[in-house]
Amino acid sequence: MKIRYLIMHAYGTGGTIRTVFTQASTMAAAGHDVEVVSVLRRSDEPRFPLDPRVRLWALTDQRPHAPAEELPRGPLARRRAQHAAAQAGKPPHHIPEGEFGHSHFDRRIELATIDYLRQLTDGILVTTRPALNILAALFATSGVVKVAQEHMNLSTHRPDVREAIARLYPAFDAVAVLTHRDRQDYEQWAPGTRVVRVPNAVHSLKQKPSTCSSKIAVAAGRFRTQKGFDMLIPAFAQAVEEFPDWQLRIFGSGEKQGQLRRLIEKHHMYNHIFLMGMTDKLDDELAKASMYVLSSRFEGLPMVMLEAMSHALPVVSFDCPTGPADVITDGKEGLLVPPRDVDGLARAMKILMADEGLRAEMGDAALMTVQDYSPESVHAQWTELFEELLAEKRR
Repeated sequence: MKIRYLIMHAYGTGGTIRTVFTQASTMAAAGHDVEVVSVLRRSDEPRFPLDPRVRLWALTDQRPHAPAEELPRGPLARRRAQHAAAQAGKPPHHIPEGEFGHSHFDRRIELATIDYLRQLTDGILVTTRPALNILAALFATSGVVKVAQEHMNLSTHRPDVREAIARLYPAFDAVAVLTHRDRQDYEQWAPGTRVVRVPNAVHSLKQKPSTCSSKIAVAAGRFRTQKGFDMLIPAFAQAVEEFPDWQLRIFGSGEKQGQLRRLIEKHHMYNHIFLMGMTDKLDDELAKASMYVLSSRFEGLPMVMLEAMSHALPVVSFDCPTGPADVITDGKEGLLVPPRDVDGLARAMKILMADEGLRAEMGDAALMTVQDYSPESVHAQWTELFEELLAEKRR
């Protein structure tokens, strides 16, 4: 099979990039012809590992030292290139303003993406966020099998994005979502759309397990409102009053970093809560910890939580939409807390802080549950879906 993954910025960080790389690598290892196409390129090298058999390239190169584009030959091609260059900085025509990635697009980038979609004639195209899904629905040719991936739950999308979903997603051969709840929501919102549930896979199950004996809790993610670290910090401050020998390590970066530092200082947590920055050794850090804490206001399917479970870590999580409750049974692999209940999050962390045996027991259960999210298990689901869609296209 020829499989193309179209992603916004393959050279950045984030759960979507990591899961797409895992999918692409697994498919390439199975002998398929796979490429990852990045709309943007702003770094020299990708941050996550990618099988060398997967071709990686970008539609637009925004690196400061990017090589100058060669002028196309022929007057028509030159006029098209000049027209495209003149669109830089102008707003896109087709991307709703409510799409979280709207700021990454201008008209020039949008046109480059449309040109790419229009020249595809075969194989499978997998698009990975609403902006790219919308463009694929409008401009990808009928010769290609179109699969839209949704990495966020429907309720988090803004009204203009949801309107585009209802109008355009029936054009896809399949729309893949991460949870059973989201499958029901998308089927109701966009009647006539074929919606399938395929979870994301962890990148590996061959991880060093935690002993759950340390006094370390870990959280990770972009420093954005979605991740709820502004609620996690005061919750951990409550827990530390009873368990002063514990510390919280938060890995990530983002625009809320200054706000989070001020919150740490406000609660006098500078000896207990540490903003660790970005790391390419997160697996090692998870193995050192004794619990993972998810404080998000909303999720799709939280990948770092699954990665933590692959290290036999118990989880304390808000029962936010969607994802945590699809994976965790309260009291088995961890503890679920009502959304945005800061006091409840503190109480749940204290339960695990007080009981090393309970942490180990829940960690073992987490390791068993995460087996369903292995690359091999999820790969089989994607392979079955792709083969079925190709057969339907041939018919």
